[in-house]
Amino acid sequence: MTENRDFEIVYDTELPGTPERVWEAVTNGTPAWMFPTDQWPDVKTVEEYPRHLVSRMDGPDGWVNQLEHVLEPLEGGRARLHYVHSGIFADNWDQQYDGASRHTEFYLHTLGQYLQYFDGRPVVFTDIQAPAASQEPGGFSRLREALGAGSVGQGARVEVELDSVGRLEGEVDFSNEHFLGIRTADALYRFFGRNAWGAPVGMTVHDFSGAGDSEATAKAWGGLLERVYG
Repeated sequence: MTENRDFEIVYDTELPGTPERVWEAVTNGTPAWMFPTDQWPDVKTVEEYPRHLVSRMDGPDGWVNQLEHVLEPLEGGRARLHYVHSGIFADNWDQQYDGASRHTEFYLHTLGQYLQYFDGRPVVFTDIQAPAASQEPGGFSRLREALGAGSVGQGARVEVELDSVGRLEGEVDFSNEHFLGIRTADALYRFFGRNAWGAPVGMTVHDFSGAGDSEATAKAWGGLLERVYG
């Protein structure tokens, strides 16, 4: 029998952008730091630009998903964000809660990276999933090793030549056991160790070069992932 349980994930952070710029990023600019949300069937239950936004979605079996953003201006063109992700998970509560809370930290960190380095630049977004073999224990570690980032921490440099992809050169801006972020001069690369929650390893590319090609990016990185897990 499915057991529905409420959840709430609260996160407070400072961001390198005004409330107006953060508002734009979390409404119209999500492909630049998370993933496209323009097709979400959400209802804006609170919309007080640029300080308070609440979006809610309701689904089958009592499922509810709600995102709240409260923004406060700070000196120096910065903003404080109070973020609350709440609702009802219809099954696998512990696994869903752990995965969602850990993704929240990574996504909001990436939001800060976007605002600091690429704010307002057009983006080409690409999502690539690794083969099912990546779900095995150690799957994410195999990808990190292939990227030349096996045990590196935040702030380290990565310079590696990758088959089918070419040269990857940038800074590790986020690193823990489940996630890796690499920022280059014109892109944000996000790597997700979702094998920890029973799913394949995944990655996203947020290309701000002005010459991005999502199909070519997916083919190149997809080929690399096939070789890593082949």
